[in-house]
Amino acid sequence: MNGRTKLGVAALVVLLIGGLWLVAAPFVVGYQPLSKPWNDTIRNDVIAGASLAGVAFVALAVYVGDLLRELTRRRAAVER
Repeated sequence: MNGRTKLGVAALVVLLIGGLWLVAAPFVVGYQPLSKPWNDTIRNDVIAGASLAGVAFVALAVYVGDLLRELTRRRAAVER
């Protein structure tokens, strides 16, 4: 894993954590009581955070899948 790959994976992890925070922050900080309906700001935070976290999660899953495929290919080449 080279430096650019590490930086990319680190950026995806930060984006995932940031997205999860956007989803959780209104409830953790207390901006949105659980018993009241959501206003537009809270709805926007939750949708944006879920979208950001979802894209980062899918990108990380694709990266891990590609890494596993590469490791499988290298093992098959060594066994020949």
